[in-house]
Amino acid sequence: MPAPDTIEIRRLQVSTHIGVPDKERAEAQTLRITVRMVPSQGFDGLADDISRTIDYYAVALEIQALAASKPRNLIETLAVETADFLLGKHPLQSVAITIEKHILPDTECVAVHIERSL
Repeated sequence: MPAPDTIEIRRLQVSTHIGVPDKERAEAQTLRITVRMVPSQGFDGLADDISRTIDYYAVALEIQALAASKPRNLIETLAVETADFLLGKHPLQSVAITIEKHILPDTECVAVHIERSL
């Protein structure tokens, strides 16, 4: 079976107040979020019409707004909230979210990854 048609936004920068210690949450941090979305309808029937697909620009803005909307302790929480939001708002079969946080010394990043489907 072929892989499903997928829309991917890679390493979108979002600004949010996140972290377990109050001191870490006090100032906004930049996270990078990668989103892989499998639309309910494949690409074959789109007829070059954006209204028949997922508007990835709108999705990017929604993710940035969601991340900035409130402080959180865990990037895991933001990942779940992002997946739930996208599945509830857009015609998707499934979504995969990876969030990168640049916090630990001597590492490229810490990342969490989740996949959700309807």
